Amino acid sequence: MGPLDGIKVVEVASIGPAPFCAMVLADLGADVVRVDRAAEVDVAGPPLLGRGRRSVAVDLKHPDGLDVLLHLADEADILLEGFRPGVAERLGFGPDVCLGRNPALVYGRMTGWGQTGPWAAMAGHDINYIALAGVLGTVGREGEAPVPPLNVVGDFGGGGLLLAVGVLAALAERRRSGEGQVVDAAMVEGASLLMTMIHEMVATGDWNEARGTNSLDGGAWFYDSYETADGGWVAFGSLEPQFNAQLLAALELTDDVPDQWDRASWPTMRARVAAAVRTRTRAEWEERLAGTDVCFAPVLAPSEVRDHPHHVTRQSWVDVAGVAQPAPAPRFSRTPGAVRRPAPRPGEHTAEILAELGLDHLRGSEAVR
Repeated sequence: MGPLDGIKVVEVASIGPAPFCAMVLADLGADVVRVDRAAEVDVAGPPLLGRGRRSVAVDLKHPDGLDVLLHLADEADILLEGFRPGVAERLGFGPDVCLGRNPALVYGRMTGWGQTGPWAAMAGHDINYIALAGVLGTVGREGEAPVPPLNVVGDFGGGGLLLAVGVLAALAERRRSGEGQVVDAAMVEGASLLMTMIHEMVATGDWNEARGTNSLDGGAWFYDSYETADGGWVAFGSLEPQFNAQLLAALELTDDVPDQWDRASWPTMRARVAAAVRTRTRAEWEERLAGTDVCFAPVLAPSEVRDHPHHVTRQSWVDVAGVAQPAPAPRFSRTPGAVRRPAPRPGEHTAEILAELGLDHLRGSEAVR
């Protein structure tokens, strides 16, 4: 049933990173109950991020709805909420209330700017958090505007995934102390943490802060993507000299090749590599380079990923209620994770959960759907 079998999680419905954290915990075996808004029982929930849990729908501004949430928190190991600072307190389920009732609870809070600080109350999205974290300013071509790297760095990597690490670390500490605690996960800080290696390179003089001029940001010809004869793209990451030598041999560019780290030659070498890559299709390059140490991969569209032979062989994708999606990760030798159920409709399990909590008398309440 997964390494988190037996762990109970309450997720107060929100958007983006907190649901991703809850999905990861559910994939790893936790029993996750999502508390949805009663007004949204006729609105479909997220089909992928919502997988693996049950749903109860309540109005948290009504005493009956709040009572359901507090009873869930009483029996939970982890509670997750993604509201702006102070909202949970105003609604009546802040950390003081929940930990007062259940001192062993791990209370996970997901925000962009954190619970404190001069920007804590401001609205924002991933692009704002990664801008302040120094991530956005490093992504893009030389002389061009910064390019948003989707919302995987702030929302999901520095947000939801770091929140999962935080609540699981607090859960591990609870085994020693017997006490719960509050986990304040801020996307701006998580994104900053993900930049640690780049900050190290800046400190050692190995990183030029001019965008698109470095070895890992598209500045180097041997670490970039190139268009193929059929309009596809391939990616090379041939940083090490032995891998770079294999790349040059595969491209048939062995004559008059300058030193790999001669930055003045990078524009010329980029043009030579681009011309060589355009002589074959993406499939032809994959046939030629798969199995080598060139550090190569085809650049796949999201719709292509699940059908690639590597993913098929490793069963890296699963089909849940007819929807293809990435399988749980990472993998465990004894207690593998699994998607136990598709995403629920808001309120789909309300009656079932009320019965488990001994709150059947609330089934007729206007605040519980």
